[in-house]
Amino acid sequence: MIIVEIKDKQRLNDFLGAQPHAEFLQSWEWGEFQEKVEGKIIRLGVEENGELIAAATLVKKTMPLGMNYFYCPRGPVIRAESREQGAEMINFFFAEIERIAQKEKVIFLRFEPLEQFPISNFQFPIFKTIDIQVSKTIILDLNLSEDDLLKNMHQKTRYNIRLAEKKGVKIREAEKSPLERGGAAAAPGCVMAEEFDKFWNLMSATVNRDGFRLHSKEYYQKMLSLNGGLIKLFFGFVPRSLGEGGEFEGKIICAGIFSFFGDTAVYLHGASANENRELMAPHLLQWEMIKLAKAAGCKFYDFSGIDEKKWPGVTRFKRGFAGQEMNYPGTFDVIFDKQKYSAYKIFRKIRRLIK
Repeated sequence: MIIVEIKDKQRLNDFLGAQPHAEFLQSWEWGEFQEKVEGKIIRLGVEENGELIAAATLVKKTMPLGMNYFYCPRGPVIRAESREQGAEMINFFFAEIERIAQKEKVIFLRFEPLEQFPISNFQFPIFKTIDIQVSKTIILDLNLSEDDLLKNMHQKTRYNIRLAEKKGVKIREAEKSPLERGGAAAAPGCVMAEEFDKFWNLMSATVNRDGFRLHSKEYYQKMLSLNGGLIKLFFGFVPRSLGEGGEFEGKIICAGIFSFFGDTAVYLHGASANENRELMAPHLLQWEMIKLAKAAGCKFYDFSGIDEKKWPGVTRFKRGFAGQEMNYPGTFDVIFDKQKYSAYKIFRKIRRLIK
């Protein structure tokens, strides 16, 4: 085995896309997004006989007091046939990351393994920490027919989908920049400013109503400017008739951001208006995205996080679609500098007490 730096977009995405439940947080495009919002990105791979058998995208994050750490979201990713080498391979990764960490003044690696593993098998100190990505999710098997998917849903969920259809709710993708359609006004793939404003207004209303944590406006703008179709924004709305002039869009009442990568579509962020909640538009939006993912060849639809204590309503909503619940091991820190890591933990504790 040898460590390599991955510099080819197609090579990385082909490797990730070939793995079951393809992980978009390790994709080349998501790395580009992290470069915009965080800074430096390092993409490492493990090669055997010239083939990639594992990959890890590292995001360098800065902290106070001149300290830094690496974050590896939902990774490293190990080829299914090579997972029996898991501990050996991850130790191999960690040794290389420690070498890089010394140059980058990084004191620890924060990573999110995709499978359970015994901490004692590793040569570096590893500690469980507060989860970044939600560790429990619901995944829907898209190999089932549409009829079976509907049949498996909770009766109320199925009823709400049909109610939204009956009430005339429609779903559409957000308009993209003119350049993608042959113009020259903005970056290709970027959601138009007026479309983003519609989403942002809905998201702000949702946060004020439900108390969810909200990323900055710039964060969502940069996410929705990614090229390549990885991230998509969809709206739910009710058309209103103009008589002989046809139809035009009425009030937008819900929105969702989704990723499509490899064999998996992921529901990332959702928002809904305070009004017209009786139309059940979010239920129809999910159903249309499930059908879209299935038509695009995806095998799985990931509802991206449930938590009965923090989000009982959202968890109940997602469970209504009858997917399989799945638990990730969580988030762990690999310590490269014990003294500075201890100082970091003290600082973090003080900061949380102040907040």
